[in-house]
Amino acid sequence: MPAISVLLLVSACAGPSPEVPVGPDGVADPVLQLGRDVYSGSCQQCHGSAGEGGAGPRLNGRDLDEDYPQLTDLIEIISGGRERMPSFSSSLSEASITAVARYVREVL
Repeated sequence: MPAISVLLLVSACAGPSPEVPVGPDGVADPVLQLGRDVYSGSCQQCHGSAGEGGAGPRLNGRDLDEDYPQLTDLIEIISGGRERMPSFSSSLSEASITAVARYVREVL
């Protein structure tokens, strides 16, 4: 089976991305909700629905604060791409990129 078929099969079987926890007011942060939507639509195909990795590296279970000490470091990778990671600056707004960066750091 060609690698792309395996990747598509794995993506199709993946579950939903983790929910955004509700805050003390009983409401989930709307920016993190947007980040989850962006992650589900643009990131989980490579990084897995829960950030477990696949074609792209694992995102959960890592200390992203160590790898990317500032949120802007992660935003720069998402915006500009790096190595096999494509640039999303032309397909996602700055607000969406910031939201997905926060979702990856705060929820996954």
